[in-house]
Amino acid sequence: QVQLVESGGGLVQPGGSLRLSCAASGFSFSSYAMSWYRQAPGKERELVAFISSAGGMTRYADSVKGRFTISRDNAKNTVYLQMNSLKPEDTAVYYCNRANAPFNSWGQGTQVTVSS
Repeated sequence: QVQLVESGGGLVQPGGSLRLSCAASGFSFSSYAMSWYRQAPGKERELVAFISSAGGMTRYADSVKGRFTISRDNAKNTVYLQMNSLKPEDTAVYYCNRANAPFNSWGQGTQVTVSS
C-alpha cells in the first residue's frame, strides 16, 4: 500500500535545471523526515538531501551543496528536489524514501541525464 512515485527527470545540458517530485501515499507523510537518494551505474546508492518532517531542517551531500534544494508540501504529500547548475556527475537514477526508517522496497526512481 505504501507508494513513492518519483517524477520530473529527463535529459538536460550541463548548467541546466530540473525539479523532481516524489508523491507519497500509504503512510503518515507529515510525521516523517524524507530524503532524496541517487544511484549512478556501477555505484552504490548515496544520500543527496534530507528534510525534516515539518521542513524546518535540511541537509545536503557536499557534492550538491549550494546547487540543490529540497522542500516539501505536507498538504500534498509531496517532496521536491530543485536541481540547478547540473553537472555530468549528477547523472543517476534519483529516488525518495523515508529518512530514518526507509522502506525496503524502493520506487522506480526517475532518470536524470546531464550531457552535452
